[in-house]
This record gives sequence, C-alpha cells and structure tokens, in this order.
Amino acid sequence: MKLEALQEAHPEPEEVELWAQDEARLGLKPVMRRVWAPVGERPTARFKRGYKWTYLYGFVHPKSGKVFWMILPTVNTEVFSLALGEFAKEVGAGEEKRILLVVDKAG
Repeated sequence: MKLEALQEAHPEPEEVELWAQDEARLGLKPVMRRVWAPVGERPTARFKRGYKWTYLYGFVHPKSGKVFWMILPTVNTEVFSLALGEFAKEVGAGEEKRILLVVDKAG
C-alpha cells in the first residue's frame, strides 16, 4: 500500500496521515416568478432558466473521522490549489507531518 511505502521512504520520526478528498456540486434551478394576472385567469410568466452552482470541497481522515471542508465558487486547478493550500495549513502538513491524499480521477 502507498501509505506503508511512504512511511518506509521517510523513516525519520515523521508523522504520516492518510486523507481522502472529493468535491460536490450544490445548486438550484430557480424558476419561481411573481406576476399579476386578471382574476380568474391563469397567469403566464416568462423566465429564462438559470443555474446557480457552488462547490463543496471535503477532506476526511478515515481513521479519526476528522473533516475539513470549504465552499468555493467553481472547480478548476487554480481553486483546487487554493483548497489544497488551506487544507495543508489546517492539518499542519510539512517536514514533520506528511499527508497522503487520495483524490478521485474525475475529469
């Protein structure tokens, strides 16, 4: 397994943790409209379908159940790098603590 290989490659007293990451799209398709109509007539409302999305980036430590998450506006390499940087700061990743992060292979 990769976790054991990472621990063997760095036998110093470094801490190695296994984490998993995924992102989920959250959003809505607003179509509600208020219009005036004469009494007794069914109102007609013209609207343009629009989508409003936001994304939840989640990191989980399966062994302890610890979770770190962020809500960000989109999914791309720049925003993912931002999420990784914030995650690394939050868990204290560095020379003394290594993180093996499992991500999906989507896209």
